[in-house]
Amino acid sequence: MDWKQLLTEQSMKIMQDPRVQKVMQDERVVKTMMRGLQMRQQVQAQVDERVETVAESLNLATKKELREIKRSMKKMERDLSKAQAALAEARAKAKD
Repeated sequence: MDWKQLLTEQSMKIMQDPRVQKVMQDERVVKTMMRGLQMRQQVQAQVDERVETVAESLNLATKKELREIKRSMKKMERDLSKAQAALAEARAKAKD
């Protein structure tokens, strides 16, 4: 059993506890959890921005740029395959 599945199962068990359900219904707890999630997103965005800035200053490719390059390469490979198939078809017609 992998750790994600174990964590999910344990979380479900904990959430079924009536004491936890009562705490989760408290508006203050919900607001605090939401604030925590928002803070996490903000920190992640700042870290991503810093990483991108450092990568740019060191002339390194970022994940976003690598994704774009992969997408472009796949498109070029599809276009090449289509062109090769069209060429093969044209050659076959020319032989007839």
